[in-house]
Amino acid sequence: MGNDFIQSLTEAVVNYEVEDAVSAAKRALEAGVDPVAAIEEGLAKGVRIVGDKFGAEEIFLPELMVAVEAMRQAMTILKPAINKSSRAEKSLGRVMIGTIEGDIHDIGKSMVGAMLTVAGFEVVDLGTDVSVERFIAKVKEVEPDIVGMSALMTTTMLRMKDVIEGLRKEGLREKVKVVIGGVPTSSEWAKEIGADGHGWNAMEAVKVAKRLLHQPEERS
Repeated sequence: MGNDFIQSLTEAVVNYEVEDAVSAAKRALEAGVDPVAAIEEGLAKGVRIVGDKFGAEEIFLPELMVAVEAMRQAMTILKPAINKSSRAEKSLGRVMIGTIEGDIHDIGKSMVGAMLTVAGFEVVDLGTDVSVERFIAKVKEVEPDIVGMSALMTTTMLRMKDVIEGLRKEGLREKVKVVIGGVPTSSEWAKEIGADGHGWNAMEAVKVAKRLLHQPEERS
């Protein structure tokens, strides 16, 4: 029976039905489905299917954005239940994420945030078009273990270096790990600007975060 609820979540995302995704999430919880399984095997699976279609140019950006929105709204129902589930564990660490200033792309960052949450991290999402100054101010306020920056344009990814320099000037760089991601970025760019890691997709970002905080990459 649990598989039916999980399948409903996948289908809602694949069919771009935001309201159906929310309803399916509520039904899944009422039926006692593990919220982590609902996210991993239901919502995330649906987004991956849609992402593959987008990569194959079978659909366009608006459809992809609706699918991610369906996942995001269903996550608001499921995430609070994770802490109450039998699989809830102590947080692996606090990760603050945001898309760099001048860039309003949100899809990749949101997927990373979702996967980090499922993996057991506490995620603070600053949203998009986040200025260097706001990154610095929020690091002081939130005190994250990791700062994650995303960019989808070669022009905006240059600002990642400014954030790292800002952290260094404020005496914060040694207190946080920095991970970057986004289509134009690379492990070489991460090394060049002094970041601690690079995640080329959401799952890789989770692995990098665990490695940087000395956590095992797989959880039982």
